[in-house]
Order: sequence, then C-alpha cells, then structure tokens
Amino acid sequence: MPSVLVHAPDDPVTLTAQAAKRLLDRGDGDAALLYLALLRRRGDAPPRSLAGELRWDRGRIEAAEAVLRDLGLIAPQSPPPEPADEPPSYRQEELAGKLEESADFRRLTAEVERKLGKRLTTADLSALLGLYDYLGLPCDVIYLLVCHCAQRTADRFGPGRRPTLRQIEREGYAWARRGVDTQAAAEKYLRDYSRRREAVPAFMRALRLGDRPPVGEEEKYLLQWLEWGFSPEAAALAYEKTVLKCHEFKWSYCNGILRRWHEAGLHTVEAIESGDHKPAPAADQSAPGGPKAGNAWMRKYIQQRGKEG
Repeated sequence: MPSVLVHAPDDPVTLTAQAAKRLLDRGDGDAALLYLALLRRRGDAPPRSLAGELRWDRGRIEAAEAVLRDLGLIAPQSPPPEPADEPPSYRQEELAGKLEESADFRRLTAEVERKLGKRLTTADLSALLGLYDYLGLPCDVIYLLVCHCAQRTADRFGPGRRPTLRQIEREGYAWARRGVDTQAAAEKYLRDYSRRREAVPAFMRALRLGDRPPVGEEEKYLLQWLEWGFSPEAAALAYEKTVLKCHEFKWSYCNGILRRWHEAGLHTVEAIESGDHKPAPAADQSAPGGPKAGNAWMRKYIQQRGKEG
C-alpha cells in the first residue's frame, strides 16, 4: 500500500510510539501540538517560549505544558524563572530564518517599522524576536506595547520622538512580569495606565512641584504610588514627613515612607494618621526626662542663676 504521508525534504523529528499512544489516549490537542513544537526544537526551547510560534496566550500554553508533565513527556516542573536579566540575543541567520518561516513575525516587523518610522536594525530585530519568541507575547500584544511606548515618549519629549527597541523591550519584560500577555490584559492595563496618568498632575502639586510634567524616574515613583492605592493627599503627608526629616524633598525617602504604609495596609490619610502615630506611653516619674527629672533640672538652673546674681 502506498504511503499516505507527504514526506517533506527536511530534517525529520522522531515521535516514539509510546509518546504517540499517551497523547492519543489523553486526547488533548493542545498538548499534542506543543509536544510537536518541542520536538521540532529538539527539546531545547522552554515550552513558554513557543507561545508566539503557536499564537497562544500564557494560560493556554501553561495548561498544555501541565498535561505533558502529567504524561511524563517533559521534565518535572521547576520554579518558573524570571525573565533573564540579559535578554537573549539572536544570530543574523536565526533572525532571517524566523522572518522567512513566520508570516506573523514578518507582519509584526513591518508594522513596527511603520510605527517607529525607521527600518529595524539587527539589534532591533533581536529585541523584537525576544518579545515574540522568548517571552511568548502574541503579535497583537507586542504591537499595543509598541504603540504605548511611542505615545509615552511623544508625551514626554514632544511629537516626532520615538522610543528605541531597547526601551520597548524593557517595558515588554515589565508587562510579562505583570502577566500582561493577552490582548484583553493589555487593553485593561492601558486603560488603568491612562487613569493613573490623569492623576499625576495632582500628585505633582501635592509634592510642591508645580504643574510641570514629571521626568522618567519621577513618573515611575508616581505610578507606583498610584498602583499601591495612594491619593495625592497621602503623598502630601509623606512629603511633609520627608521634608521634616531631610530638610528637603527626596524621592527615595518619600517612597520609603509610602512603601512602609503600603506594607502596613495604610492607604488613606485617616488610616495613616491613626496607624502611624501611636499614643505615647505614660511618662515614668523617675525616668530621665520625666517630670521629676525636669524639676531637678529647673532647681539646678535656679541655683546657678542665684550664684551668678
């Protein structure tokens, strides 16, 4: 009987009969697709890095990965690593191969070039592929990320200014850590970000910084305080404490105060004032600094003044 399979002129991948039986018995199509994708990479790619290739969100790929672990077809679960401090870099031939084999990545590259108004360099493509292939962010999420960074840069530095791919990459890693890896999650994040941005001028006024827009590091602090749930009035209270202690305003010191309040669950002015000012214990009459000590100091002062008179 002639073969019903079309054999492509390419390096074959081996699917053992035992693995095929386990997958067929389980009847989970996503797990089978993920296993084939892993076989194609010779098992050298972490499952989540294939999310872009498979066009899956994090929930879908994690569910398929859990099935493969349950079937004993991939290694036991280990704690998920944080995104690498140094993003992966891709060789030129790897970039060319991805552009050739992935229509989605080609379209994404073209759209990003149009949005940024420039042709992407090899380093730019490597950063973009890291978001797509390593972090597993879908193309629509990456494009929303690029648009967000472009708008933020234009707002901060003026029309015509564009972010670099490295800046976009850093923001993409922050999105991944927050779990912003679907279109719905990205749209919600952007709505929340817009609401937080609208509150920034009130915070600047509360910190006696006038109506100027915040610079990059200042904006990071303000957005963090908003994310923690503080109001401009709470920030003004932290400002006063900072100036009293440091005799000038220091962002890092003020941030430390607000962080302490956040960790203690104190976010409103009322909660802060009741929780941050504990009643002083009753003074010990005989303790240094107590009333008796004060009277002794006063008697000594009077005696000294009498001798001088």
